[in-house]
Amino acid sequence: MPTLGSRLRHAWNVFTDRDDETDPRTRYGYYAGGGLSMRRADRPTIRFSNERTIISAIYTRIGIDVASVNMYHVRTDDQNRYFEDIDSGLNNCLTVEANIDQAAQQFRQDLAMTLIEEGIAVVVPVDTTISPLQSGGYEIKTMRIGRVVSWAPQHVTISLYNENRGLREDITLPKAAVAIIENPLYSVMNEPNSTLQRLIRKLGLLDSVDEQAASGKLDLIIQLPYVVKTETKRQQAEQRRKDIEFQLKGSQYGIAYTEATEKITQLNRPAENNLMAQVEYLTNMLWSQLGLTAEVMNGTAAETVMLNYWARTIDPICEAIREELVRKFLTKTARSQLQTIMYFRDRFKLVPLGGEGGLADIADKLTRNEIATSNELRQVIGWKPAMDPKADKLINSNMPQGKTGVEIDAIDSTAEEIVEPPVLPAADPAATALLEDLSSTESELDEALGGG
Repeated sequence: MPTLGSRLRHAWNVFTDRDDETDPRTRYGYYAGGGLSMRRADRPTIRFSNERTIISAIYTRIGIDVASVNMYHVRTDDQNRYFEDIDSGLNNCLTVEANIDQAAQQFRQDLAMTLIEEGIAVVVPVDTTISPLQSGGYEIKTMRIGRVVSWAPQHVTISLYNENRGLREDITLPKAAVAIIENPLYSVMNEPNSTLQRLIRKLGLLDSVDEQAASGKLDLIIQLPYVVKTETKRQQAEQRRKDIEFQLKGSQYGIAYTEATEKITQLNRPAENNLMAQVEYLTNMLWSQLGLTAEVMNGTAAETVMLNYWARTIDPICEAIREELVRKFLTKTARSQLQTIMYFRDRFKLVPLGGEGGLADIADKLTRNEIATSNELRQVIGWKPAMDPKADKLINSNMPQGKTGVEIDAIDSTAEEIVEPPVLPAADPAATALLEDLSSTESELDEALGGG
Protein backbone atom coordinates (compact mmCIF):
# COMPACT_ATOMS: atom_id res chain seq x y z
CA MET A 1 0.00 0.00 0.00
CA PRO A 2 1.69 3.24 -1.08
CA THR A 3 2.03 5.91 1.56
CA LEU A 4 0.77 9.48 1.25
CA GLY A 5 4.30 10.76 0.75
CA SER A 6 5.00 8.35 -2.11
CA ARG A 7 1.72 9.29 -3.75
CA LEU A 8 2.59 12.96 -3.60
CA ARG A 9 6.09 12.34 -4.96
CA HIS A 10 4.85 10.21 -7.86
CA ALA A 11 1.63 12.10 -8.65
CA TRP A 12 1.47 13.01 -12.35
CA ASN A 13 -0.53 15.54 -14.33
CA VAL A 14 -0.71 15.58 -18.11
CA PHE A 15 -0.41 19.38 -18.28
CA THR A 16 2.05 20.32 -15.53
CA ASP A 17 4.59 17.52 -16.06
CA ARG A 18 5.98 18.85 -19.33
CA ASP A 19 9.36 20.17 -20.33
CA ASP A 20 8.07 23.67 -21.09
CA GLU A 21 10.04 25.95 -18.83
CA THR A 22 9.79 28.84 -21.31
CA ASP A 23 6.15 29.42 -20.41
CA PRO A 24 5.98 30.98 -16.91
CA ARG A 25 2.45 29.70 -16.43
CA THR A 26 3.69 26.08 -16.23
CA ARG A 27 5.94 26.84 -13.24
CA TYR A 28 3.08 27.71 -10.90
CA GLY A 29 0.45 25.54 -9.37
CA TYR A 30 -2.43 27.86 -10.16
CA TYR A 31 -3.36 29.93 -13.17
CA ALA A 32 -6.67 31.73 -13.40
CA GLY A 33 -6.82 31.76 -17.19
CA GLY A 34 -7.03 34.51 -19.76
CA GLY A 35 -10.19 36.09 -18.37
CA LEU A 36 -13.84 35.57 -17.65
CA SER A 37 -16.11 33.92 -20.20
CA MET A 38 -19.84 33.37 -20.52
CA ARG A 39 -19.28 29.91 -22.03
CA ARG A 40 -17.51 26.97 -20.46
CA ALA A 41 -14.58 25.90 -22.61
CA ASP A 42 -14.75 22.31 -21.37
CA ARG A 43 -18.30 21.67 -22.63
CA PRO A 44 -18.84 19.72 -25.85
CA THR A 45 -19.72 22.06 -28.70
CA ILE A 46 -21.71 21.34 -31.85
CA ARG A 47 -20.63 23.00 -35.05
CA PHE A 48 -22.57 26.14 -35.95
CA SER A 49 -23.76 24.53 -39.18
CA ASN A 50 -25.45 21.77 -37.16
CA GLU A 51 -26.92 23.84 -34.32
CA ARG A 52 -29.79 25.15 -36.43
CA THR A 53 -30.81 21.81 -37.91
CA ILE A 54 -32.32 18.55 -36.70
CA ILE A 55 -28.80 17.14 -36.46
CA SER A 56 -28.31 18.67 -33.00
CA ALA A 57 -31.48 16.92 -31.82
CA ILE A 58 -30.17 13.56 -33.09
CA TYR A 59 -26.80 14.11 -31.39
CA THR A 60 -28.44 15.07 -28.11
CA ARG A 61 -30.83 12.11 -28.18
CA ILE A 62 -28.03 9.59 -28.76
CA GLY A 63 -25.79 11.31 -26.21
CA ILE A 64 -28.44 11.18 -23.48
CA ASP A 65 -29.22 7.52 -24.17
CA VAL A 66 -25.54 6.52 -24.08
CA ALA A 67 -25.06 8.49 -20.85
CA SER A 68 -27.97 6.62 -19.25
CA VAL A 69 -25.98 3.37 -19.50
CA ASN A 70 -23.98 2.89 -16.29
CA MET A 71 -20.38 1.66 -16.54
CA TYR A 72 -18.42 0.04 -13.73
CA HIS A 73 -14.92 -1.26 -13.07
CA VAL A 74 -15.72 -4.77 -11.82
CA ARG A 75 -14.31 -8.17 -11.08
CA THR A 76 -15.87 -11.25 -12.70
CA ASP A 77 -15.98 -14.92 -11.79
CA ASP A 78 -14.52 -17.82 -13.76
CA GLN A 79 -17.49 -17.71 -16.15
CA ASN A 80 -16.96 -13.99 -16.93
CA ARG A 81 -20.04 -13.06 -14.92
CA TYR A 82 -20.29 -9.99 -12.69
CA PHE A 83 -18.97 -10.67 -9.21
CA GLU A 84 -18.27 -7.35 -7.45
CA ASP A 85 -17.36 -3.70 -7.97
CA ILE A 86 -13.73 -2.66 -7.58
CA ASP A 87 -12.99 0.38 -5.41
CA SER A 88 -10.60 2.14 -7.78
CA GLY A 89 -10.00 5.57 -9.22
CA LEU A 90 -11.25 4.39 -12.61
CA ASN A 91 -14.51 3.20 -11.08
CA ASN A 92 -14.87 6.51 -9.25
CA CYS A 93 -14.47 8.39 -12.55
CA LEU A 94 -17.08 6.18 -14.22
CA THR A 95 -19.63 6.28 -11.42
CA VAL A 96 -19.15 9.44 -9.31
CA GLU A 97 -16.90 12.20 -10.64
CA ALA A 98 -14.66 12.28 -13.70
CA ASN A 99 -13.11 15.70 -13.03
CA ILE A 100 -13.79 18.95 -11.22
CA ASP A 101 -16.30 20.07 -13.87
CA GLN A 102 -18.11 16.86 -14.79
CA ALA A 103 -20.00 14.20 -12.90
CA ALA A 104 -19.98 10.66 -14.25
CA GLN A 105 -23.15 10.95 -16.35
CA GLN A 106 -22.13 14.30 -17.82
CA PHE A 107 -18.73 12.81 -18.65
CA ARG A 108 -20.37 9.92 -20.50
CA GLN A 109 -22.62 12.30 -22.42
CA ASP A 110 -19.61 14.44 -23.34
CA LEU A 111 -17.86 11.31 -24.57
CA ALA A 112 -20.84 10.19 -26.65
CA MET A 113 -21.50 13.58 -28.25
CA THR A 114 -17.82 14.11 -29.08
CA LEU A 115 -17.71 10.62 -30.55
CA ILE A 116 -20.65 11.12 -32.90
CA GLU A 117 -19.74 14.73 -33.75
CA GLU A 118 -16.05 14.18 -34.50
CA GLY A 119 -16.08 10.48 -35.33
CA ILE A 120 -13.23 9.86 -32.87
CA ALA A 121 -13.03 10.77 -29.17
CA VAL A 122 -10.03 10.46 -26.86
CA VAL A 123 -10.28 9.69 -23.14
CA VAL A 124 -7.20 11.17 -21.45
CA PRO A 125 -6.18 10.33 -17.86
CA VAL A 126 -5.28 13.81 -16.64
CA ASP A 127 -4.24 13.07 -13.04
CA THR A 128 -2.68 9.71 -12.13
CA THR A 129 -0.68 8.32 -9.21
CA ILE A 130 2.41 7.74 -11.38
CA SER A 131 3.29 8.69 -14.93
CA PRO A 132 1.67 6.48 -17.59
CA LEU A 133 4.78 7.12 -19.68
CA GLN A 134 6.89 5.14 -17.21
CA SER A 135 4.63 2.30 -16.03
CA GLY A 136 1.24 0.79 -16.70
CA GLY A 137 0.50 0.19 -13.03
CA TYR A 138 -0.98 3.61 -12.34
CA GLU A 139 -4.32 4.59 -10.84
CA ILE A 140 -6.46 7.20 -12.57
CA LYS A 141 -7.75 10.11 -10.52
CA THR A 142 -9.39 12.34 -13.15
CA MET A 143 -10.22 11.97 -16.85
CA ARG A 144 -11.29 14.31 -19.66
CA ILE A 145 -12.46 14.04 -23.25
CA GLY A 146 -10.21 15.36 -26.01
CA ARG A 147 -10.42 15.82 -29.78
CA VAL A 148 -7.78 14.59 -32.19
CA VAL A 149 -5.78 17.35 -33.89
CA SER A 150 -3.17 15.32 -35.75
CA TRP A 151 -1.89 11.76 -36.00
CA ALA A 152 1.59 10.25 -35.78
CA PRO A 153 2.71 6.60 -35.98
CA GLN A 154 3.03 6.16 -32.19
CA HIS A 155 1.60 9.44 -30.86
CA VAL A 156 -1.48 11.59 -31.23
CA THR A 157 -1.95 15.33 -30.71
CA ILE A 158 -5.09 16.12 -28.73
CA SER A 159 -7.03 19.30 -28.03
CA LEU A 160 -7.77 19.01 -24.32
CA TYR A 161 -9.23 21.38 -21.75
CA ASN A 162 -6.76 22.50 -19.06
CA GLU A 163 -8.69 23.17 -15.87
CA ASN A 164 -5.73 25.05 -14.34
CA ARG A 165 -5.72 27.67 -17.11
CA GLY A 166 -9.34 27.56 -18.15
CA LEU A 167 -8.66 27.03 -21.85
CA ARG A 168 -8.02 24.25 -24.35
CA GLU A 169 -4.47 23.22 -25.22
CA ASP A 170 -2.86 20.89 -27.75
CA ILE A 171 -0.80 18.14 -26.15
CA THR A 172 0.97 15.16 -27.71
CA LEU A 173 0.74 11.80 -25.94
CA PRO A 174 1.53 8.17 -26.82
CA LYS A 175 -1.38 6.22 -28.23
CA ALA A 176 -0.85 3.56 -25.57
CA ALA A 177 -1.53 6.07 -22.77
CA VAL A 178 -4.94 7.29 -23.98
CA ALA A 179 -8.16 5.57 -25.05
CA ILE A 180 -8.90 6.39 -28.71
CA ILE A 181 -12.52 5.48 -29.42
CA GLU A 182 -13.89 5.45 -32.97
CA ASN A 183 -17.55 5.79 -33.75
CA PRO A 184 -18.84 2.37 -34.93
CA LEU A 185 -21.27 4.30 -37.17
CA TYR A 186 -18.45 6.34 -38.69
CA SER A 187 -19.30 5.43 -42.30
CA VAL A 188 -22.90 6.56 -41.76
CA MET A 189 -22.29 9.71 -39.73
CA ASN A 190 -18.76 11.05 -40.25
CA GLU A 191 -17.49 10.09 -43.71
CA PRO A 192 -17.40 13.10 -46.09
CA ASN A 193 -20.04 11.56 -48.37
CA SER A 194 -22.02 9.76 -45.68
CA THR A 195 -25.76 10.10 -45.34
CA LEU A 196 -25.48 12.42 -42.35
CA GLN A 197 -22.97 14.75 -44.00
CA ARG A 198 -25.06 14.94 -47.18
CA LEU A 199 -28.11 15.79 -45.07
CA ILE A 200 -26.15 18.53 -43.28
CA ARG A 201 -25.16 20.10 -46.60
CA LYS A 202 -28.72 19.95 -47.93
CA LEU A 203 -30.08 21.52 -44.77
CA GLY A 204 -27.51 24.29 -45.08
CA LEU A 205 -28.62 25.00 -48.64
CA LEU A 206 -32.26 24.99 -47.57
CA ASP A 207 -31.51 27.46 -44.78
CA SER A 208 -29.68 29.79 -47.18
CA VAL A 209 -32.63 29.73 -49.61
CA ASP A 210 -35.03 30.53 -46.77
CA GLU A 211 -32.83 33.40 -45.61
CA GLN A 212 -32.75 34.89 -49.08
CA ALA A 213 -36.52 34.58 -49.41
CA ALA A 214 -37.03 36.28 -46.04
CA SER A 215 -34.35 38.96 -46.49
CA GLY A 216 -36.86 41.77 -47.25
CA LYS A 217 -35.80 42.34 -50.88
CA LEU A 218 -38.53 43.05 -53.42
CA ASP A 219 -36.64 41.83 -56.52
CA LEU A 220 -38.44 44.15 -58.96
CA ILE A 221 -37.82 44.60 -62.70
CA ILE A 222 -38.91 47.99 -64.08
CA GLN A 223 -39.75 48.12 -67.76
CA LEU A 224 -39.18 51.69 -69.00
CA PRO A 225 -40.99 53.15 -72.02
CA TYR A 226 -37.72 53.69 -73.90
CA VAL A 227 -34.76 51.64 -75.04
CA VAL A 228 -31.75 51.75 -72.74
CA LYS A 229 -28.77 51.62 -75.07
CA THR A 230 -26.93 54.89 -74.74
CA GLU A 231 -25.15 56.19 -71.70
CA THR A 232 -27.71 58.96 -71.26
CA LYS A 233 -30.63 56.51 -71.21
CA ARG A 234 -28.82 54.29 -68.72
CA GLN A 235 -28.31 57.25 -66.41
CA GLN A 236 -32.01 58.11 -66.71
CA ALA A 237 -32.96 54.49 -65.93
CA GLU A 238 -30.65 54.45 -62.90
CA GLN A 239 -32.15 57.69 -61.65
CA ARG A 240 -35.66 56.26 -62.11
CA ARG A 241 -34.71 53.17 -60.12
CA LYS A 242 -33.38 55.30 -57.28
CA ASP A 243 -36.57 57.37 -57.27
CA ILE A 244 -38.78 54.29 -56.88
CA GLU A 245 -36.46 52.86 -54.22
CA PHE A 246 -36.57 56.17 -52.33
CA GLN A 247 -40.37 56.24 -52.48
CA LEU A 248 -40.69 52.69 -51.10
CA LYS A 249 -38.12 53.24 -48.40
CA GLY A 250 -39.54 56.57 -47.27
CA SER A 251 -43.17 55.50 -47.36
CA GLN A 252 -44.79 54.22 -44.15
CA TYR A 253 -46.63 51.43 -45.95
CA GLY A 254 -44.16 50.84 -48.79
CA ILE A 255 -46.17 52.48 -51.58
CA ALA A 256 -44.69 54.09 -54.70
CA TYR A 257 -46.09 55.50 -57.95
CA THR A 258 -45.00 54.93 -61.54
CA GLU A 259 -45.83 56.42 -64.90
CA ALA A 260 -48.60 54.96 -67.03
CA THR A 261 -46.16 53.64 -69.58
CA GLU A 262 -43.93 51.83 -67.05
CA LYS A 263 -44.38 48.17 -66.13
CA ILE A 264 -43.12 46.50 -62.93
CA THR A 265 -42.55 42.75 -62.55
CA GLN A 266 -41.89 41.13 -59.14
CA LEU A 267 -39.52 38.14 -59.02
CA ASN A 268 -39.51 37.09 -55.36
CA ARG A 269 -42.38 34.61 -55.69
CA PRO A 270 -41.67 31.16 -54.18
CA ALA A 271 -39.48 29.25 -56.59
CA GLU A 272 -40.08 25.52 -56.85
CA ASN A 273 -37.05 23.35 -56.06
CA ASN A 274 -36.48 19.79 -54.90
CA LEU A 275 -34.41 20.63 -51.82
CA MET A 276 -37.19 19.77 -49.40
CA ALA A 277 -37.81 16.44 -51.13
CA GLN A 278 -34.10 15.61 -50.94
CA VAL A 279 -33.99 16.59 -47.26
CA GLU A 280 -36.94 14.33 -46.47
CA TYR A 281 -35.38 11.47 -48.42
CA LEU A 282 -32.01 11.79 -46.67
CA THR A 283 -33.68 12.16 -43.27
CA ASN A 284 -35.64 8.94 -43.69
CA MET A 285 -32.53 7.15 -44.95
CA LEU A 286 -30.48 8.37 -41.98
CA TRP A 287 -33.12 7.33 -39.48
CA SER A 288 -33.34 3.87 -41.03
CA GLN A 289 -29.56 3.45 -40.87
CA LEU A 290 -29.41 4.59 -37.25
CA GLY A 291 -32.51 2.71 -36.14
CA LEU A 292 -34.21 6.02 -35.35
CA THR A 293 -37.80 6.98 -36.00
CA ALA A 294 -39.95 9.99 -35.24
CA GLU A 295 -41.55 7.96 -32.43
CA VAL A 296 -38.14 7.38 -30.83
CA MET A 297 -37.43 11.10 -30.90
CA ASN A 298 -40.76 12.10 -29.32
CA GLY A 299 -40.89 9.16 -26.86
CA THR A 300 -43.91 7.26 -28.23
CA ALA A 301 -42.08 4.34 -29.87
CA ALA A 302 -43.25 0.77 -29.32
CA GLU A 303 -41.15 -1.80 -27.49
CA THR A 304 -39.87 -3.49 -30.66
CA VAL A 305 -38.85 -0.14 -32.15
CA MET A 306 -36.94 0.81 -29.01
CA LEU A 307 -35.21 -2.56 -28.88
CA ASN A 308 -34.13 -2.12 -32.49
CA TYR A 309 -32.82 1.37 -31.73
CA TRP A 310 -30.87 0.22 -28.66
CA ALA A 311 -29.47 -2.84 -30.43
CA ARG A 312 -28.39 -1.04 -33.61
CA THR A 313 -27.26 2.34 -32.26
CA ILE A 314 -26.66 2.56 -28.51
CA ASP A 315 -25.20 -0.86 -27.73
CA PRO A 316 -22.47 -0.69 -30.45
CA ILE A 317 -21.34 2.70 -29.13
CA CYS A 318 -21.26 1.46 -25.52
CA GLU A 319 -19.37 -1.67 -26.52
CA ALA A 320 -16.78 0.37 -28.44
CA ILE A 321 -16.24 2.56 -25.36
CA ARG A 322 -15.97 -0.45 -23.05
CA GLU A 323 -13.48 -2.35 -25.19
CA GLU A 324 -11.14 0.60 -25.58
CA LEU A 325 -11.21 1.44 -21.87
CA VAL A 326 -10.38 -2.18 -21.02
CA ARG A 327 -7.61 -2.30 -23.61
CA LYS A 328 -5.86 0.90 -22.52
CA PHE A 329 -6.58 1.35 -18.82
CA LEU A 330 -6.45 -2.27 -17.55
CA THR A 331 -3.09 -4.00 -17.73
CA LYS A 332 -2.59 -7.66 -18.55
CA THR A 333 -2.07 -8.33 -14.86
CA ALA A 334 -5.39 -6.71 -14.02
CA ARG A 335 -7.18 -8.67 -16.74
CA SER A 336 -5.60 -11.89 -15.47
CA GLN A 337 -7.13 -11.05 -12.08
CA LEU A 338 -10.55 -11.09 -13.82
CA GLN A 339 -10.89 -7.29 -13.81
CA THR A 340 -12.92 -5.70 -16.58
CA ILE A 341 -15.39 -2.91 -17.34
CA MET A 342 -19.08 -3.69 -17.71
CA TYR A 343 -22.05 -1.55 -18.63
CA PHE A 344 -25.65 -2.04 -17.53
CA ARG A 345 -28.83 -0.25 -18.48
CA ASP A 346 -32.16 -0.25 -16.69
CA ARG A 347 -34.44 -2.37 -18.87
CA PHE A 348 -37.50 -1.55 -16.75
CA LYS A 349 -37.58 2.18 -17.55
CA LEU A 350 -39.93 1.81 -20.51
CA VAL A 351 -42.06 -0.98 -19.03
CA PRO A 352 -45.63 0.04 -18.03
CA LEU A 353 -46.79 -0.71 -14.49
CA GLY A 354 -49.84 -2.88 -15.23
CA GLY A 355 -51.34 -5.01 -17.98
CA GLU A 356 -49.97 -8.06 -19.73
CA GLY A 357 -46.23 -7.76 -20.04
CA GLY A 358 -46.20 -4.90 -17.53
CA LEU A 359 -43.99 -4.51 -14.52
CA ALA A 360 -46.41 -6.35 -12.23
CA ASP A 361 -46.53 -9.34 -14.60
CA ILE A 362 -42.74 -9.36 -14.96
CA ALA A 363 -42.25 -9.12 -11.19
CA ASP A 364 -44.57 -12.09 -10.65
CA LYS A 365 -42.70 -14.23 -13.17
CA LEU A 366 -39.26 -13.28 -11.86
CA THR A 367 -40.11 -13.99 -8.22
CA ARG A 368 -42.16 -17.12 -9.00
CA ASN A 369 -39.28 -18.66 -10.96
CA GLU A 370 -36.79 -17.60 -8.27
CA ILE A 371 -34.82 -15.29 -10.59
CA ALA A 372 -35.04 -12.12 -8.48
CA THR A 373 -35.88 -11.41 -4.85
CA SER A 374 -38.72 -9.20 -3.69
CA ASN A 375 -36.37 -6.46 -2.48
CA GLU A 376 -34.57 -6.37 -5.82
CA LEU A 377 -37.86 -5.75 -7.59
CA ARG A 378 -38.99 -3.23 -4.97
CA GLN A 379 -35.85 -1.27 -5.80
CA VAL A 380 -36.83 -1.25 -9.49
CA ILE A 381 -40.27 0.12 -8.61
CA GLY A 382 -38.74 2.74 -6.32
CA TRP A 383 -39.92 1.38 -2.99
CA LYS A 384 -37.81 0.93 0.12
CA PRO A 385 -36.58 -2.60 0.86
CA ALA A 386 -38.76 -4.71 3.13
CA MET A 387 -37.34 -5.65 6.52
CA ASP A 388 -38.68 -9.21 6.33
CA PRO A 389 -35.73 -11.62 5.82
CA LYS A 390 -37.93 -13.54 3.39
CA ALA A 391 -37.80 -10.57 0.98
CA ASP A 392 -34.08 -11.20 0.37
CA LYS A 393 -34.47 -14.90 -0.46
CA LEU A 394 -35.07 -16.54 -3.83
CA ILE A 395 -38.32 -18.33 -2.99
CA ASN A 396 -41.67 -18.82 -4.66
CA SER A 397 -44.26 -17.48 -2.22
CA ASN A 398 -47.10 -19.08 -4.21
CA MET A 399 -45.96 -22.59 -3.30
CA PRO A 400 -45.79 -24.32 0.12
CA GLN A 401 -42.34 -23.87 1.50
CA GLY A 402 -40.23 -26.80 2.73
CA LYS A 403 -39.38 -27.38 6.40
CA THR A 404 -36.21 -26.09 7.93
CA GLY A 405 -33.36 -28.38 8.90
CA VAL A 406 -34.34 -28.48 12.60
CA GLU A 407 -37.95 -29.34 11.74
CA ILE A 408 -36.85 -32.09 9.33
CA ASP A 409 -34.60 -33.69 12.00
CA ALA A 410 -37.44 -33.63 14.53
CA ILE A 411 -39.87 -35.27 12.08
CA ASP A 412 -37.33 -37.99 11.17
CA SER A 413 -36.71 -38.85 14.80
CA THR A 414 -40.44 -39.09 15.52
CA ALA A 415 -40.95 -41.38 12.53
CA GLU A 416 -38.18 -43.68 13.69
CA GLU A 417 -39.82 -43.95 17.12
CA ILE A 418 -43.16 -44.89 15.54
CA VAL A 419 -41.83 -47.40 13.02
CA GLU A 420 -39.39 -49.32 15.25
CA PRO A 421 -41.09 -52.15 17.28
CA PRO A 422 -40.90 -52.08 21.07
CA VAL A 423 -38.12 -54.06 22.74
CA LEU A 424 -39.46 -56.97 24.85
CA PRO A 425 -37.81 -58.01 28.12
CA ALA A 426 -35.71 -61.24 28.19
CA ALA A 427 -37.71 -64.51 28.83
CA ASP A 428 -37.39 -66.71 32.03
CA PRO A 429 -35.55 -70.07 31.31
CA ALA A 430 -37.97 -72.07 33.54
CA ALA A 431 -41.00 -70.67 31.81
CA THR A 432 -39.43 -71.41 28.46
CA ALA A 433 -38.84 -75.08 29.41
CA LEU A 434 -42.44 -75.41 30.67
CA LEU A 435 -43.77 -74.04 27.36
CA GLU A 436 -41.67 -76.55 25.44
CA ASP A 437 -42.99 -79.46 27.57
CA LEU A 438 -46.58 -78.33 27.01
CA SER A 439 -45.96 -78.05 23.30
CA SER A 440 -44.53 -81.62 23.08
CA THR A 441 -47.42 -83.04 25.15
CA GLU A 442 -49.93 -81.35 22.86
CA SER A 443 -48.28 -82.92 19.81
CA GLU A 444 -48.38 -86.42 21.36
CA LEU A 445 -52.08 -86.07 22.12
CA ASP A 446 -52.77 -85.00 18.55
CA GLU A 447 -50.97 -88.07 17.20
CA ALA A 448 -52.81 -90.45 19.60
CA LEU A 449 -56.17 -89.06 18.65
CA GLY A 450 -55.37 -89.20 15.03
CA GLY A 451 -54.30 -92.77 15.28
CA GLY A 452 -57.41 -93.84 17.19
